[in-house]
Amino acid sequence: MKRVGVGIIGCGNISPAYLNAAKGFPILDILALADANPAAAEARAKEFGLAARSIEALLADPAIEIVVNLTVPKAHVEVGLRAVAAGKHVHSEKPLGINVDEAGKLIAAAKAKGVRLGCAPDTFLGGAHQTARKLIDEGAIGQPIGGTAFFMCPGHERWHPNPGFYYLCGGGPMLDMGPYYITDLVNLLGPVARVSGMATRLRSERLITSEPLKGTTIPVEVATHVTGTLAFVSGAVVTVTMSFDVPKHKHAPIEIYGDKASLIVPDPNYFGGDIEMAGIGEDWRVIPTEDSYADGNYRIIGVADMAYAIRANRPHRASGALAFHVLEVMEAFQRSSNTGAVVAIESRPERPAMLPIGLAAGELD
Repeated sequence: MKRVGVGIIGCGNISPAYLNAAKGFPILDILALADANPAAAEARAKEFGLAARSIEALLADPAIEIVVNLTVPKAHVEVGLRAVAAGKHVHSEKPLGINVDEAGKLIAAAKAKGVRLGCAPDTFLGGAHQTARKLIDEGAIGQPIGGTAFFMCPGHERWHPNPGFYYLCGGGPMLDMGPYYITDLVNLLGPVARVSGMATRLRSERLITSEPLKGTTIPVEVATHVTGTLAFVSGAVVTVTMSFDVPKHKHAPIEIYGDKASLIVPDPNYFGGDIEMAGIGEDWRVIPTEDSYADGNYRIIGVADMAYAIRANRPHRASGALAFHVLEVMEAFQRSSNTGAVVAIESRPERPAMLPIGLAAGELD
């Protein structure tokens, strides 16, 4: 299968994960890196033996078919629109946009131009989450009736070298970590119908304790503790909490409850991890992971799947429609908190197809 040319815009903290993972997918041909800060692109290109270009030159290159947008959240739509206008397929880091209004413009532009739009996270394609999906689809837990999803920590200012954007518009625990959990829940249970939520902000500024900005303060514009309930089209009801204000907790990342058994799903920020299941009167038992991509960080698999989809003329799995639905759900928590009302979700994406079982390394078809 002919390789697909890829250009990456944004050479910050997450880019090495993408570039290292790309080595495992022969269909991807990384042709150029670019950044609004040319020095950042030069440094990353030197590190990985790649070419650094201006954003304009990268977008003008006819050999580049997919642009991977790794910029900060506030720039996702702006950069995505430029890539779409250049006739490129686009895969963005999460979230798709900082709100559904601007993300809708990107969806519309991609449709009008006839190019594909994709978005992280793609961790739901990992072996652990695909195995959990298979168990649910095969009826191993019976009819799904409910569940929980928790991400709670004291905040990213403890470890990130430049954490300010996590607390500005487009950041916060819901838009930063929520995509992993809600995307995986849609993978497991299908689309969301309604959201009821509450959102709070503990303080208006945070103290950075990581280097090199240790001791400086950053403003907080967004809610830092968000909790509520998702009602799925399927009838399942799931409790969700995303927080940057909690010192420690003991909840499993995701639990799904069926009328025959309960399922513990590992951290959706990773591709692997232990799956556990227990029926009525049973002890928890570990379920073997049946599918590929559970033994490492494959954080470009969504781009590779898009590349295969382009060549095979099939839908790609980490789609713009899925990411838009997840963004609409995440935004609904704050809307519900502001209004005191349950928010209906209008979008209804197709549940992404499962990966074939027994794939060889680097393959997706």
